[in-house]
Amino acid sequence: MATCIGLDIGTTTITALALGADAEPVAAVETRPTPERLPRAAGRHEWDANAIAARAEECLAALAGRLGDRAGDVACLGVTGQQHGVVVVDAAVRPLTPFINWQDRRGDEPCEGGSLLGEAARRLGPDAWRRAGCTLATGHLGLTLFALARADALPAGTACSIMEFVTARLVGGRPVTEPTCAAASGLFSIAARDWDRAAIAALGLPAALFPEVREATTVVGRLAPADAGRVGLVAGIPLAAPLGDQQAGFLGSVADRRTSAHLNVGTGAQVSMFVAEAGFAPPLELRPFPVTGGLLTGAVLCGGWSYQVLDGFFRAAGRDLLGTAAATPLYDRLTELAAAVPPGAEGVVCTPLFAGTRADPERRAAWSGLSAATFTPGHLARALLEGMAREYATHLAEIRTRAGTQPARIVATGNALRKNPLLRAAVAAATGLPLAVPRQREEAAFGAALAAGVAAGRFADLDAAARLVRLDEPAESQPR
Repeated sequence: MATCIGLDIGTTTITALALGADAEPVAAVETRPTPERLPRAAGRHEWDANAIAARAEECLAALAGRLGDRAGDVACLGVTGQQHGVVVVDAAVRPLTPFINWQDRRGDEPCEGGSLLGEAARRLGPDAWRRAGCTLATGHLGLTLFALARADALPAGTACSIMEFVTARLVGGRPVTEPTCAAASGLFSIAARDWDRAAIAALGLPAALFPEVREATTVVGRLAPADAGRVGLVAGIPLAAPLGDQQAGFLGSVADRRTSAHLNVGTGAQVSMFVAEAGFAPPLELRPFPVTGGLLTGAVLCGGWSYQVLDGFFRAAGRDLLGTAAATPLYDRLTELAAAVPPGAEGVVCTPLFAGTRADPERRAAWSGLSAATFTPGHLARALLEGMAREYATHLAEIRTRAGTQPARIVATGNALRKNPLLRAAVAAATGLPLAVPRQREEAAFGAALAAGVAAGRFADLDAAARLVRLDEPAESQPR
C-alpha cells in the first residue's frame, strides 16, 4: 500500500514519519536533533540553514532505511515546522542570510522614538491585526525582515520559512508558501488568503521578497533526482506545499475538528478551535486552517517552561543551600509531591506568568494564600499546575464565546500534557471537558503526511485523512 511521509523541522528536533495502514496509522518514525544555533550575541538566534536541511535529509534517509523495500512505495512527502522565522535565498535556493528563528529578539531593539516593533506597528496602523489575524510580534518573519532592512542587511532574494527552504531544495525549485505559514509573518491577509501588499509596502519591503502562496493540499514539485539518492526515496514523488506546525499538529491529532478543541502544551501553549468563520480580538488570533476556515487561537506563554522554572528554583536551592546538585530535572518528583496535595492546593493560588502575557509582557508570576503549613514544594507545584490549567480554561472560554460553539472534548498534545497526568486532570477540572490524547506522538509530522496524502490523491479530502487519527481517553483526564 502506498504511504505518505511527513517531515517536521522543529526548534530542537527534526522528525520524519511514515503513515501506515488504518489499523496501525504509523509505520515508522525517525528523529534527529536540530543542529546547534550559530554563536551570536545575546538576543540573536541564527542557524546555518544548509545544516538544518542536511540534517532533515539525514532524517529522511534513516526513515527510508527503516521502511526497507516499502520506501519504494512512498507516494508523497509533506513538510512542516516552526512557522515563525526566515531565511532569504537566491534564485538557486542558496541562503543569503542565516535562518533567523522565532526566538530572535532583534525586533525589540531600539530605534528613534521607541523599538523596531513599535515603529513597525505604527506604520501598519492600529487595525492591522484585523487583516493579519494576529498582532505583529518580535520573531515574526515580517518584523525580522523590517529589522534587516533598517540595518541595511536585507539582500535581494526570496524570504521563506525553514520548511519552505527545505521543500524548495528537495524539488529543485523556487520556494512556495502556504497560508498557515505566510500568516505567521504578520503581513498576510486572512480574508484574501494572500499577502497583504499594503502592509508590505508600509514597512518599505519589496514585494518580490515574498513567495507565491499555494494551499497545503496542492503539489508544489517533485523530488529531484539529485536529492532522491541522498534521502533514499524514489525520484519524482510529489511534495505538498509546506504548512505551519500548529495547524499540522491540529490536523494530525483532531479526528473531528468540528466537535473538538485542541490544547498543545510544549514550552508555551496554544488553545484552539476550528471555525468556518468567526469574529475575534486580541489576545485571540485567527490563524488560517489548510484549504478553508481558521483556528481561533489563544497563545499562552505559561506552558511547560513555567514548570521548568519551578524545577530550576528547587535545583538551585539544593545546589546553593545544601551543596547537592540534582543531575536530572525534578519534574517527576515535583508531580508526586503535588499529587499528595488535595485539589485546590488548600487555598494556595498561583498565577504562573513568569514571562507575562502577549497582551501584557510586564505581568509576572505570583503565589498567594500561603500559610506556614502550605509553604511546601508540593503545594507550590500543585498550585502552579492548577494555575496553568486556569489560564488555558480562560482562553478556551473566550474562544467558545467567539466561536459560538461548545466542544465535546479537548484533544491534548505536547509532552507537558502527555507526561503529566496531574496537569491533564487540572485542565479537565478547570474546563469541565474530557481530554483525549492521540495515540500517535508526532502529531505535526503526522498532520503533514495527511495533508500530503490529500495532495497526492490518497485521501479525498482533509476530513477523510483525519479518520486515520486514533485517540485515547485516560481516566484522569475526565472532569469530576
